[in-house]
Amino acid sequence: MNSIHPGLTGHPVEILLVEDNLGDIRLTLEALKDSKVHNTVHVVTDGLAALAFLRRQGVYEAVPRPDLILLDLNLPGKDGREVLAELKTSDELQDIPVLVLTASRADRDLLQSYELQVDGYLIKPIDLEQLVELVRTFADFWLWVIRVPAAAGAR
Repeated sequence: MNSIHPGLTGHPVEILLVEDNLGDIRLTLEALKDSKVHNTVHVVTDGLAALAFLRRQGVYEAVPRPDLILLDLNLPGKDGREVLAELKTSDELQDIPVLVLTASRADRDLLQSYELQVDGYLIKPIDLEQLVELVRTFADFWLWVIRVPAAAGAR
């Protein structure tokens, strides 16, 4: 079912940020706060918590379904590759767009992510200002320009 993107209708876009680096979390949140689309960001710091959040298990029982997932590859618990593999093979979760946001420039990580059906692969720049600009750019593009189908019964 196609619908207008939540951020364009006044409803916040629900974003799940899966990141274990506190500095990167802070910068990503700051950049998303400055985006043109109203968004709510939920943060988990490891792969196991990400899967619990997405499956609404335990303390995450009442969380909203994310409209977008920002996923680091190098995580404690389950790494981002394992999380991505589980997401994209789950009938309930596979339609949520996932963008890898990682420091890895390794070709094997890029190729493996696309083999696992990631929707986009973004490399975190070393420079902090460039990271903020990268997040603003993809937030503006992904949350403002792209139109995605809403999952039936997801809201």
